[in-house]
Amino acid sequence: MVSNDEIGPNRRDVLKASGLAGLGGLAGLAGCVSTTDDEPTESDTESGGDGGGSDGSDSDSGSGDSGGDSGPYTIGMVNSLTGSLSAFGQRNQRGKELALSAVNDVGIGGRELEIIEEDSQSESQAGVSAAQKLVNQDGVPFLIGAVGSGVSLAIYQSVIQGTDVVQLSQNSTSPDLTNFPGLLRMSPTGSTQSSALANIVSEDGYDSVAMAWVNNDYGQGLAEAFRESFDGEIAYDQPHDQGQSSYSSTVSGMANSGADAWLFITYQPEFTTMAQEAYSNGYEAQFYGADSVAGPDVLANTPEGSLDSMKIVTPSAAIDQENYQNFASEFESEYGEAPTSWSAFAYDCVVTAALSIATADEFTGAALQETVRDVTRPEGEEVFTFEEAMNVLGDDGTASDIDYQGVSGPIDFDENGDPVGFLQILTVQDHEYVQTGTIEG
Repeated sequence: MVSNDEIGPNRRDVLKASGLAGLGGLAGLAGCVSTTDDEPTESDTESGGDGGGSDGSDSDSGSGDSGGDSGPYTIGMVNSLTGSLSAFGQRNQRGKELALSAVNDVGIGGRELEIIEEDSQSESQAGVSAAQKLVNQDGVPFLIGAVGSGVSLAIYQSVIQGTDVVQLSQNSTSPDLTNFPGLLRMSPTGSTQSSALANIVSEDGYDSVAMAWVNNDYGQGLAEAFRESFDGEIAYDQPHDQGQSSYSSTVSGMANSGADAWLFITYQPEFTTMAQEAYSNGYEAQFYGADSVAGPDVLANTPEGSLDSMKIVTPSAAIDQENYQNFASEFESEYGEAPTSWSAFAYDCVVTAALSIATADEFTGAALQETVRDVTRPEGEEVFTFEEAMNVLGDDGTASDIDYQGVSGPIDFDENGDPVGFLQILTVQDHEYVQTGTIEG
């Protein structure tokens, strides 16, 4: 493993020929969310070129490992800094920054972790270009990304697949990702979310529902999972495109379906417009929503009372765990507000990457593939922080010696790259989101 200088030498330095200088001292801190999983249509996910065959590392330390063996370990992150998912991207950044601080306060064998962040613009083509730059130019062997499910899939199929580079999505929830075991994700699959929504709608006494879903991988995947789980009638079942100035046809179609329950599987900007138009037209129904319709911007831009009693199922961190509460306290102290689960997922991506590096024999994609799953396996000793993990690993520990319990939950990637997941039920009361239930996926 890559050990802390204070504990012992780096294994790679021991294996290399004599004469190499020792590791440099710990440097300072490296600097520096589904609204939208903003994916274009299916044809767009295949665009952007084949990404080449680089595994992101041509040598022991990788071309992304700047400064030789004394420099930082450099990995990449594709995030939604702009576009309809930028609200989630900001949450990702905050979680990432806190995790970098936790990692670099301890160090990885006396070296810091650095993350090169690129913008997907919440779109697949831009996401592929960002990933190509990180993998082929910067040479990163580990890529965190992306927010949108369609963006993550496009990156995997166009850039990552066929290489040794590790890809770990911070926020993507589409059930389609389960079909690509080489694409890991930190947030739980949306199939559990759709099943929970189907159960809630039925338990509330509705046997007919109107469902509007965004026309991309995210919307298609969650809509299909809902169809499979819901025993009642789906009276309206239509897709819509992103970025439209009006969704009057969608709203009128839902109203004319006769269903008293309306389900929205879309993004914050699109849902906000739909909610405004439903309210202005006097349409009344019991609203339900997937995770990506919830956000403070939605509440700020819809009339008071227009969303009351709406129920939303969203991926959740393990909020009852002490390590999550410690994370939440630190987050609130730093940013003046409570974190969302999306910040917790991003935090855990960074720590998981750091532990993968710390336990790998070398800083290459192939070596990280061997450790990234094992550092969260239940066979190891439970650890709740990066520092605790490094103390357990000592100078000769392996990935299987630890079981990192993330601030978002136990993680424990399965054979499909999906984590153990938790869900929250949010209900809009007095135009605020109130947690009214928790579900373990």
